[in-house]
Formats: sequence, structure tokens, C-alpha cells
Amino acid sequence: MGSHPSETDIERHPENRIGSAPPRTRAWRDGKVEAEGFPVAEVSDYLERPDVVVWLDLCGPRHEDLHVVSDELGLDPVAVEDAVSRHERAKLDRYDGYVFLNAYVPRVRDGELAMNELSAFISERALVTVRQDGAFDVDELIKRWDQSPDTEVGEPTAAFLLYGLLDLVVDLQLEAVQALDDEADAVEDLVFDDKFPVKEIQRRSYRLRKNLTALRRVALPMREVLNTLLRRDLRIVPPPLVPYYQDVYDHTLRAAESTDGLRDLVADLLDTRLALQGNRMNEVMKKVTSWAAIIAVPTAVTGFYGQNVPYPGFSQHSGFIISTIIIVVLSVILYLIFKLRDWL
Repeated sequence: MGSHPSETDIERHPENRIGSAPPRTRAWRDGKVEAEGFPVAEVSDYLERPDVVVWLDLCGPRHEDLHVVSDELGLDPVAVEDAVSRHERAKLDRYDGYVFLNAYVPRVRDGELAMNELSAFISERALVTVRQDGAFDVDELIKRWDQSPDTEVGEPTAAFLLYGLLDLVVDLQLEAVQALDDEADAVEDLVFDDKFPVKEIQRRSYRLRKNLTALRRVALPMREVLNTLLRRDLRIVPPPLVPYYQDVYDHTLRAAESTDGLRDLVADLLDTRLALQGNRMNEVMKKVTSWAAIIAVPTAVTGFYGQNVPYPGFSQHSGFIISTIIIVVLSVILYLIFKLRDWL
């Protein structure tokens, strides 16, 4: 087994430097790693041997960098352009002798969703992954490959390497769904909180809906990607690997369904927020109206006694006592009535 190219190796062999980081290369033979960290120019040499499977990883490559890889592997210029271009939709395109995959790896941090684009070229005995940046952890991908069971299914082939890649991508999508689910629970707690922070609920619910829409946009196409790979007439996936790809397909369905379910949940939460806000407003209006009715009693009584005409108790101390008693009694009666009706 080789090692990753060092800085000294890169200076001696400029072909090792592609994009913003040196390429990662690995070759398997008979299920075992035969070489690692070899120059990109040697990829075609390894592929000339019928029993060798090669993986090449490029991080942040430029157009001219991919042209080198294109010449080495015979890739179509259209596919190369899609690999370099950003914001391509998630898809699987078929070409003569290989397929091109474009997918997205979502990550949720502090409630914000970030998308990392990942492309791959898959031929019968080669897998080329193209990352726009270093956010996608290829070491985790290598760990999955290395920890695979030592069986016929686990022997490294291009189809098996692709399975490990898709499994990791879909698992990360499920992790993002779970993170957004936790955020939805937090928003739900805010909706039913007695303090009812309206601005905070509006901000977080809007951000959550935006994140779910973005996640759904990249999770749904993965179903079509797996459907295409599992088509028997294309013969992309060998029979021993079909159950493993079907398992990934089930995970893609769960990710898409969970995303749709969360979008419906957020919509229900927003409707609930509006309903609770209306109910709270009604409660406030009932209280204000009830207190206004109570305050109207002393206003009416004092207004009556403020008339400049003779009446029982006019200009006498007893008149003040009688008016005070009337105010207190009527106000208490109204208060008890409103309290019994739960208006206060």
C-alpha cells in the first residue's frame, strides 16, 4: 500500500497537483489495496490491467485540470463541464462506457443548511469523484470501503465503490433531515410556550421551511438516480450488489418522505401559530372588554350623582356612601360574572 503524496512529492511531480488540493488515488487488485497516492498520469496504466480497480478523487479542480483527467479516461467534454460547473441539479447521465453522477451532501449547523456538491464518473473499473471543496469527508468514505466485509460483495469494484459513495451521501441526507426535525421540535416548543415569542417563531419557521425546500430539491432526485442504477437492462449494478443498492434506495425514500412530512408539519405549525395568536387576541379582547364594563359602572354612577338636580342624598354625606356602595357592589357582581365565564 502506498501513501498520500507529500508536499515534496508534489513539488517533484507537478502532475500530482490538481485543483486546490492534491488528488487522492488508490488502486485495488483481487480485493486488496495495491497502490495509493500515485500520480494521475498513471491512472490509465493501472486501468490497462484487467484485474485492477482505480479510484481518483479531485478537490476543487479547474477546467484545465479536468481536461488532463478527461484525456486519461476518455471522458465526454459535456460531462466534464457538468463536473466543474456549480449548482447542477442532482442527476445520473449515461455516456458511452460510463455514467456521470451529480449529487449534494447537506449539512446543518446552527440551524443553517449548507449544500456541498459532489460529482462522480463511474466506469466498469474506475470511479472518479470530483468535489467542489473539501467539505465532503473522503476519509469517511475510505473508511467505509476499508471496513466492508471480506466477501464477494465487499470486494472493491467500481459498482461497490459507488455503493459506498451513495450510501454515505444518503446517510448524510438523513442526518440533515434529523437535524431539521429537531429544529421543528424546537419551533413547536416555541409555538406552545406561554411567552409566545412571535418574532423568534417567525424567523425560525421561515428558515426551517427554506431549508426543507432546499433539502427536498436534492433528496427527491436521488430516487430517480437509484431507480436508473437498478434497471436490469442497463446492467450497471451486478446482481450480488442489487440488495445493497435497494437498501440505499429505501433510505432515499425515507429521506424524501421525511422531508415532505416535515414540510407539512411546519405548515401545520404555522397554522397553529396563527390560530393560537388569534385565540390569544380574543382572550386579550375579552379581558379588556370585561374590565371596561367594570370601569363603566363607577363612571355611570358618579356621572348620575354628578347631576346638578336634587335627588335622594343630594349634597349629603349619605349620598356619597350610597353611591360608593352601589359602585362596589355592581363592580364585584360584574367581576364574578366575568370570572365564572372565564373572561378574566
